[in-house]
Amino acid sequence: MTNPTFERIEADIKANPVVLFMKGTPVFPQCGFSARVVQILSHLGVPFKGVNVLEDAEIREGIKAYANWPTIPQLYVNGEFVGGCDIVMEMFQAGELQSLLKEKGVPVSAEG
Repeated sequence: MTNPTFERIEADIKANPVVLFMKGTPVFPQCGFSARVVQILSHLGVPFKGVNVLEDAEIREGIKAYANWPTIPQLYVNGEFVGGCDIVMEMFQAGELQSLLKEKGVPVSAEG
């Protein structure tokens, strides 16, 4: 059985190399965790698409089921779920996020 919400999530993930499902927008994050991930991606100069889950209850609940991950934000790189705020911060601080982005062919303009 197809899930229209999952299909919308997959369409965003497939159409953009880096997608952040977040509360708010990249310009106006509406939670501290989303803001932190936006800061990291912006610091690295990584272009990404922000999907505001607050505008769409189906996406907000659907993304949790899609990744089997209970919290938002959620970062995807080339269709692969990377993690939430804590994981992204730890990977960034260890230099692993930068390596992952480069491996996936995503341009990184700053090293961190």
